[in-house]
Amino acid sequence: MTQVLRRGRGSLAFGFLVQGVAFALLVTRIPAIQDRYGVSDALLPAFLAAVPILAGVGSVATERLVKRVPPSRLLRWSQPVVLLALLGVGAGERMVELGVALAAFGLAVGVLDASMNMLGVSLQRSYGRSIMLSFHAAYSLGGIVGASLAWVGAHWQLALWVSYLPVVLVLLPAVLVGSRWYVDDRDAGPVAEEKGGDGQVVVFKWLLPLCLVMTVAYIGDSTVSNWSAKYLQDVLGSSEQMATVPYNVYMVTTLLGRAVGDLGVRRFGAVAVVRG
Repeated sequence: MTQVLRRGRGSLAFGFLVQGVAFALLVTRIPAIQDRYGVSDALLPAFLAAVPILAGVGSVATERLVKRVPPSRLLRWSQPVVLLALLGVGAGERMVELGVALAAFGLAVGVLDASMNMLGVSLQRSYGRSIMLSFHAAYSLGGIVGASLAWVGAHWQLALWVSYLPVVLVLLPAVLVGSRWYVDDRDAGPVAEEKGGDGQVVVFKWLLPLCLVMTVAYIGDSTVSNWSAKYLQDVLGSSEQMATVPYNVYMVTTLLGRAVGDLGVRRFGAVAVVRG
């Protein structure tokens, strides 16, 4: 069973990495996408806002779907949709095609994010120690790769579909093969029962303000990521290729934090790490 868990962890980490690549390729080339489709500055926020909103819908739907469909199956088929939607963004020509591609991307990302984190949490429970941040470190590594590929595309002035097609051709079959080793909660083996005394009862209503702050912080983080290339190019006057660099630097710093995060949780506990 240890070998099963090890393969499941490796395949899931690869799934996180691929998602990091796909998301970086999208957000760092927003100015190029806007130019390709002739999206006005007034209309661009509507397109960008639709993606996280639809991702939220996809995540909520996943919560209901996992009652009937294993998370591994949802992840197995949502990740190819994300990659094909990314290619659709680069290959379309009309505004309606961009809208359809971004809608598919948003919904699929919602399903993908929810299901891959569900699998990560179940694997962590089976391991009996903190490993979740290692998956997010893989996402950061994928973001570095994606932003670097975006820089190459901008530097050589490649059409979006030319930049996206090789990535999709390589990663799509790879994730389908890797999905064979995803491990669902029921496949991970027995999990130690967690027991808590009366003194460990948490009054969850006192956590609501913290949850609200973390939600707002996440929205802020996503907004900065989505708008970074656009802001750098239009407001600060950077070149299209330079506009991809700060996202890359940001992913490097998150990789450093996430690479040591699990060690911090094991040594000091999750509460201390979150508090810090």
